[in-house]
Amino acid sequence: MGALWWTARGSYLLVFLREVSSVFIAAYVVLLIILIAKAGGDEASYESYFELFTSPGMLVLHVVAFLFSLLHTITFFNLIPKGLSVRLGEEPVPPALISGPNYAAWGVVSVIVLLVILL
Repeated sequence: MGALWWTARGSYLLVFLREVSSVFIAAYVVLLIILIAKAGGDEASYESYFELFTSPGMLVLHVVAFLFSLLHTITFFNLIPKGLSVRLGEEPVPPALISGPNYAAWGVVSVIVLLVILL
């Protein structure tokens, strides 16, 4: 196999991107933890870090981390029915009934967060 074997099929690429997304999400969480730590310190330290946090390069990182978190969440929700075999009597429960409530809860939480931010 060559070094780019994972680009041969779309499903391989999706798995690779999902795994890489974990690295970006972890790095972003570290940046947020540092921001919280700076908020507890002196104001000058917080302001300088916040300026870095809102720089154009960091805004690109925010967008990339957001897109990777969307990919990670959607692929996780879609994998739940494959790893969880639920039966109602002899019939398997349709995958949409297993992953659907997760999407619904995600939507409700997103609306609540938006309301808290906007109000």
